[in-house]
Amino acid sequence: MSTEQHDSDAYGQELARIGYHQSEATGARFSVFQALAAAGIAPEQADEIVSKLEAGAVAGAHTWISESSPPHGSDPQFEDGWFAGVRDVASHLLRIADTTATTQRGLAASSALLLAHPRQPASPGPLPAQGPAPTLDPKKVLAAAQRCTWALVDPGDFLGPEASDEILAVALGAVREDEKAGYVERLEAFAEQHRARLEELLRAYGPGSAPASHGRYMLAGRPESLIICERMEAVPFLLRSRWDNALEAVLLDDLEFAWGPRTRLSR
Repeated sequence: MSTEQHDSDAYGQELARIGYHQSEATGARFSVFQALAAAGIAPEQADEIVSKLEAGAVAGAHTWISESSPPHGSDPQFEDGWFAGVRDVASHLLRIADTTATTQRGLAASSALLLAHPRQPASPGPLPAQGPAPTLDPKKVLAAAQRCTWALVDPGDFLGPEASDEILAVALGAVREDEKAGYVERLEAFAEQHRARLEELLRAYGPGSAPASHGRYMLAGRPESLIICERMEAVPFLLRSRWDNALEAVLLDDLEFAWGPRTRLSR
């Protein structure tokens, strides 16, 4: 087995182990929210409690990384590189802890809805006739995404001017019927609200960044990524189900890691 093959297999095993822990954490979070609700804790307070716990876990990783040392007897240049890498990782972990502690809102309410959904009574009868369902024009949505995204990064930094029809179709497939009529306006409002965060994502993971140079984070910097990030925040489970049935999971996993949504579903 070649060194490259061994490295690829080892990395795949790491991703599988991380995915297992993330899956277990999602289930545990649901259980905690359910227990807090049974104890009479309001959703807002439950979000705050769980956010602090998760931020504390990230802070613990920060401490562990910050206190690590290079192997004894290492070359001075190796030690310099080691400590520089530790500082970069520690700074990133600190940003994650700050974000986790302050932005994870609405998870308790979402969990309550998911738990209650299977117990909803059946409809008493057929719904009254309605007009034709609203439709999404992919070209108009993509044009809106391009307007928002081009305003956030220099056009020369894009991977290419043409969007992937398949990626766009999957992302728009996660837009619910009741959201289609005003989705373009919703997307524009999302871009404006999260402008600084989008700029940081493109700076850290977009074309020309160190992570992108390794062939990952291919969606960062594309217009479709704005739609995907908006759907990650709004309907993460629906987006993941659409994605896993049509596209490579690693594409969404990378963008999910870079964006850091409230609900992380990468496996």
